[in-house]
Amino acid sequence: MSEAVVKPLWRRLIGFNLLSGILLGIVGFYFGWWLGHQIHAPSLEYFADTNQNDVALLLGYLFAVIGFVAGLGFLNYPFSRMLGGPATQAEKEEGGVGRYFTLCTDHKVVGIQYLIGIGFFFFIAGMNAMLIRAELLRPSPQLFGAGNYLTLVGLHGTMMMGIMTSGILGPFANYFLPLMIGARRMAFPRIESLTFWLLMAAGAILMTTLFFGGFPTGWTGYAPLNDEANFGFDSYIFFFGLVGLSMTLLGINMIVTTITMRAPGLTWGRLPIFCWGAISTGILMVLAAPVLIAALLMVAFDRSVQTSFFLSSGGGSPYLFQNLFWFFGHPEVYVLALPGFGIILEILPVFARKPLWGYRTAVAGILGVALLSFFVWQHHLFVSGLNSSLRPFYMFSTEAISIPTGLVFLAGMGTLWRAKIRYTVPMLFCLAWFFNFFIGGASGVFLSDVPSDVATHGSFFVMAHFHYTIMGGLVFAFFAGIYYWVPKMFGVALNEKLGKIHFWTMFIAFNSTFAPLFALGLMGMARRVVTYPSHLQPLNDWVSVSAFVLGASMLIFLFNVVYSLVIKRIPAPANPWDSHSLEWQLPTPVPVENFERPPVINTDPYDYGVPPVALPPAPPAEAPAPG
Repeated sequence: MSEAVVKPLWRRLIGFNLLSGILLGIVGFYFGWWLGHQIHAPSLEYFADTNQNDVALLLGYLFAVIGFVAGLGFLNYPFSRMLGGPATQAEKEEGGVGRYFTLCTDHKVVGIQYLIGIGFFFFIAGMNAMLIRAELLRPSPQLFGAGNYLTLVGLHGTMMMGIMTSGILGPFANYFLPLMIGARRMAFPRIESLTFWLLMAAGAILMTTLFFGGFPTGWTGYAPLNDEANFGFDSYIFFFGLVGLSMTLLGINMIVTTITMRAPGLTWGRLPIFCWGAISTGILMVLAAPVLIAALLMVAFDRSVQTSFFLSSGGGSPYLFQNLFWFFGHPEVYVLALPGFGIILEILPVFARKPLWGYRTAVAGILGVALLSFFVWQHHLFVSGLNSSLRPFYMFSTEAISIPTGLVFLAGMGTLWRAKIRYTVPMLFCLAWFFNFFIGGASGVFLSDVPSDVATHGSFFVMAHFHYTIMGGLVFAFFAGIYYWVPKMFGVALNEKLGKIHFWTMFIAFNSTFAPLFALGLMGMARRVVTYPSHLQPLNDWVSVSAFVLGASMLIFLFNVVYSLVIKRIPAPANPWDSHSLEWQLPTPVPVENFERPPVINTDPYDYGVPPVALPPAPPAEAPAPG
């Protein structure tokens, strides 16, 4: 019997993988940097005086991304097909551990890549938050200074809002959407992998802003500050541009997969509610993200080739940028929230042992939120002085979006009514989601009404509302999904006791951190300002200490991951939650092709506690005729 030949490490590192991508990305950056310095034109001569060549930096980022994806192998298949090579959808699906560090078309590998990659940048953004709260322990600058403080705030907000746009769809929809609908893969497997690596490239590019002076605009990047900002803002432009491209491609993939690849019998009325959350989010991504890409392209032209899209002195308008940004930015809030709706309503019936109450009502709520999210963006401009005659419309539309959101809440509460609840760790995070998101929604009423918004706009009240809505919604749903689906993804369950310690520490610290910010905002503390009145220091100190405890809760989670998945590794049953949904009926680990043959769906996905329908007895067989 022949023994398998194990290649030495240096042989395994040669090829199209992450290392090759990084090396070619570095080469591409320096080529673009050199090329940008060769460009001369009358309108660009100011580069020689300012020593800030935005063309060179933007071209450097562009060629770095091209080199990165080429090094990962994304150009191999197109060139192979042009040269007459065979058509195939599979790529490195049987490659062992190495497939996690390169282009792989197995949707389950991409889901795990997303989970680890997003977790890495989530940790970095969380560390920035700890530094922000450390700075605010005193009323005057003490650690970083005003300029660096703005960079910290901008990095934290930009990374969280950019990376976490795929925080749920990336890991969970990529992994479980094909399993839930009975498909063997995503519709466009190479595009699926590309969305992940573009997001990772975006995060790395954003971190390079530290080498170019950072940016002073916060995560919104408003004009005319975006044109006046130094070198570091170019990394913001490229970061959000790549995030927008990744979002658009991810949304297309989710929509096409759900529409065209459902198993026989899986009608729209039987589609799991998480799939509804994914497809509605995909619609928002496809419609909103290209607007952001276009706006950032215009900002890049303003900064590099002297156009004036957003500069009043050249005939442009900074209001145009605000409208374009928030036409993307407010649907993006629901890009973060809608997948959370789907996860919560997917998990509730499992641990309530009841059918999902008002399934069609919940679907209507999810689709209603997606639709109305495009009619509310100008409530961010209530105090700008623009279009005051439109304020009543945007005030009404913003408050109207609470109606479909309320339908989702109603479905959740109806499912919990008189249920025999199992208080597992995923269920605890689901219940906390209702508490947090309710406070976020109720506080949002004050920001949707013009008179109260004028008093609270730009204050910590807005930041408290935002974190209750996004972190209290998205991040708690994210952890619910982790604790619920990790046994299927890795074959090992996270420790239940450590999970409950993580939950209670995180839940109490989260509310202790952000609830006082409502009071700070009403007392006049402004966002993104490093100094504040001395009488606000005690409350700020309370918030900072609570934030440190919140950060410590994440370390408890990381310890649980290492302990459960690396040290202890107790195999989990194939269906530890006794779920009826399709992904839990597969063996663990899930085979590469998912299903041996397409499954036929003939039941409701949430038929918990419903007695089987008694079939009428078969009629007696007639006696055969004589002769």
